[in-house]
Amino acid sequence: MIEVFKTNVATKGKGRMLIKKLLNHFPASKINFDLEDCDKILRVEGHDFCPHCIVELLKLNGHYCEILT
Repeated sequence: MIEVFKTNVATKGKGRMLIKKLLNHFPASKINFDLEDCDKILRVEGHDFCPHCIVELLKLNGHYCEILT
């Protein structure tokens, strides 16, 4: 399963920090940001993750996040 999210993460440093936090919750997932995209894309690939939990985790860390459909 692949899920794509729109975020407001602006820097590589913030992206790396968030990826570490996400991997703590979803260690079997492949996670990356495309900060060059206008939507500051977060892409998560894996078999056992909760998209709504990802949105909430980013929000708890002060960032906007929504699932792109």
